[in-house]
This record gives sequence, C-alpha cells and structure tokens, in this order.
Amino acid sequence: MDWVISDELSLTVGQVVGWGSAGAMIIGGVIPYIPQYRQIKKTKDAEGFSLLVCLALLIANTLRVLFWFGKHFEYPLLMQSIIMTATMFAMIHLCVRTRNKNELQQARRRIFTDFDAKNFWNWSDFQSYLDCMLVFTIIASLLMYLFIEYIIFVELIGFLAVFTEAMLGMPQLIKNYRSRSTEGMSLSMVVLWTCGDIFKTLYFILRDAPMQFWVCGSLQVTIDMLILLQVYIYRGNSNNNRFGPHRID
Repeated sequence: MDWVISDELSLTVGQVVGWGSAGAMIIGGVIPYIPQYRQIKKTKDAEGFSLLVCLALLIANTLRVLFWFGKHFEYPLLMQSIIMTATMFAMIHLCVRTRNKNELQQARRRIFTDFDAKNFWNWSDFQSYLDCMLVFTIIASLLMYLFIEYIIFVELIGFLAVFTEAMLGMPQLIKNYRSRSTEGMSLSMVVLWTCGDIFKTLYFILRDAPMQFWVCGSLQVTIDMLILLQVYIYRGNSNNNRFGPHRID
C-alpha cells in the first residue's frame, strides 16, 4: 500500500512539475520584454531598442506555427509562439508611437506601400508593420500548403524558425557594438533573456523537442552572453549613465 501511495505521490509531483514547466514556456518568453516596455514608456525614448528584434521574433514565431502543421510538437511551444507574436506587435506599437512623438512634424512619413528598401522596417505607422507581416504570413502559408508533403521542406521551415529566433539578439549586439554603448537597452531584459533561453534550451533537451530547437537554443544563449559581456565592456562609457540602478560597475 505504501508503495502505491508513493507512486501516486511521485506521479502527482511529476505532473505539477510538468505543468509548471509548460506554463513557464508559454509565458516565460514574454517576461524579458516587460522591463524594456516599461523603460520606453518611462523615458519616452525608444532609440535604444532595435525593432529588428521584433522582426526576428515575428518571422521566427510565424514559421514555428507553420512548422507545427507539418510536424506536430508540444502545444506549449505553439501557444508560446502565438503569445510572443502578440507581444512583439505591442512592442512595435509602443516604439512607433514614441518615435513619432519625438520626430519633427515635417518629417516625411514612411509606409510599407512605398516599397522603399532603404526604409524597410523603419516605417512611421503601425499599420505598415501589420501589412508587412500579413504579406509574409500569406506567402509562407501558401508555400507550406504546397510543399507540406516534402519532409525536407518542412524540416527546413523548422530550422529557419528556431535559427531566426536564435539570432534575435544579433541586432542588439551589433547596435551596441557600433555605438560602443548599451544606452537605452534594458539590462533587466537581457538578463531575463539569458535565464529564459537557458531554461528553454534545457526544456527542449529534456522534452525531446526536434533537434533544431535545442541546437539553435544553445546558439541563442551564446549571443545573450555576448550582450552581457558588452554591458561590462562599455560600463565606463558616459552614455551609459542612463542605466541608473541597472548599470553594472
């Protein structure tokens, strides 16, 4: 009888841990952007945050959803993609609104339908970002519908999804390198990025997710570490004074 009770208790604990891990996967990816969102609202300055991060995550999560139709993976990962997409649009909406308030009124409006490569993903209205992602989603969905029977194509979509997400820190890494500063970037966001990506990669490995997930997760952790290294290297720059309590000395 004690053996049966012990087994039942172990099963219950295992279920709780499993549900907790799944819940963390669903909402964990959103948490790093909360301090960045609050910082932009507080300072009314969005220049320190690269919108290319949003582009990378929108593409990655759109492809991940399409990959699910070709090769089913765990529902928490699918739900995470949907929630992350909504979060990125919220970040874009805030950044566009903030930048428009800070720009001179006579500045020429830039919209998606201008089809100006020089101003790609640097438009003046939120609707342009929605239109761009709608076009991308339609084209990608059509291709998945046509080639869903080809396993190589489906696996390629899965790789592109997680690889694009793995590279999401690169725009911020490059931006910091060029400016020799981490001004305007939320250190809390990057720390949470790193913790979340480590957890996510371990989750992929332990849950036997497709290989693309944990390989690219490891790459993502490496990029996070490089950004944290930049914070340390550029800590003496005068431009970093705006970090306030987030500055590393």
